[in-house]
Amino acid sequence: MPNTRSANAVRLEFTPDCLVKTNLSGAAFTGDWLWVAGDEACGVERLRRLEPVGRETLRFGEVCDFPLADLLDLPGAPDEEADIEGMAVVDGFLWLVGSHGLKRKNAKPERSHADNARRLAKLALDGNRRLLACLPIEPDASGAPCLVRLAADGRRALRLKGDAQHNLLTRALADDPHFGPYLLIPGKDNGFDIEGLAVFGRRLLLGLRGPVLRGWSALLEIEVQARGDELRLVPLDDNGTLLRKHFLQLDGLGVRDLHFSGDDLYLLAGPTMVLNGEIRVYKWPAARPLLEANLEPVRFESALSESVVLPHGQGSNRAEAICDLPADLAGRKPSWLVLYDAPGADRREGEHTVFGDLLRHD
Repeated sequence: MPNTRSANAVRLEFTPDCLVKTNLSGAAFTGDWLWVAGDEACGVERLRRLEPVGRETLRFGEVCDFPLADLLDLPGAPDEEADIEGMAVVDGFLWLVGSHGLKRKNAKPERSHADNARRLAKLALDGNRRLLACLPIEPDASGAPCLVRLAADGRRALRLKGDAQHNLLTRALADDPHFGPYLLIPGKDNGFDIEGLAVFGRRLLLGLRGPVLRGWSALLEIEVQARGDELRLVPLDDNGTLLRKHFLQLDGLGVRDLHFSGDDLYLLAGPTMVLNGEIRVYKWPAARPLLEANLEPVRFESALSESVVLPHGQGSNRAEAICDLPADLAGRKPSWLVLYDAPGADRREGEHTVFGDLLRHD
């Protein structure tokens, strides 16, 4: 019999070969089914709601893996990590975005000083990190939601036009005075790093963990349209604007995830660099109608309220994913599901089970 946790514990049971259990970075729901992704894999996992254990409220398991290489023509190799950081389910599609950022090798204690110096100077780009895509969700014969390349109603899996080096988003940012220079800096060094995704209509909000500029965090707003088997950027206005920038005052923290709850936008925020620091949830009230009416190419927003401070550990328990529970799961009061990267011993049971949190909100 597993050890039982408190009522706010959300039990996730994975299989031995599942890569994402210790690096969860994205979450979204289709009814009773939970989609999760990690930043060290190139696929999406689907978990089924199961009977809870003891006093726990929610339990998910019976994992099914959906490799992205089966669903999309990827910009990189099929087994190359996509560093998926943001997910959203909207209108029968699962949207996902990779970090888009460079990575730097880390020093290792068993290596010599000279070897570590060489490692720390080495930069790399995994082509699949530059991925922005939508995948059709279609029920199988048993009614379970599945990700498919082509749905029976004609919906197709699509990704933003590009290759392993550039896509339409990075090309649009290349000459941007705020973010262009940071495309050449690794994400963990306050470089360019997408970690949040929210969808409203054909428009997407991309939350940046970095860079944070003089304490201002940022969201990028784009609009996409399907053309053939690809997504293309389309102008946001009659002036041909391909992206809008929203600078937010999050007390120097970068965006780790974001989602809409009604008209309000909630942002999970934490340190942009490799630090053990506070992770908080912020609320941008009535963000949706403001964004829909906005025509400014650049905005600054400081009227955000801090909702809650989340627990974190020393090199562990970093909150990376937040999403609303469906009403049938949440009951009478709205709730978030929060999942953690690098779960500590207090968030693990055995080799294959980890725990997230169920948090109430207004």
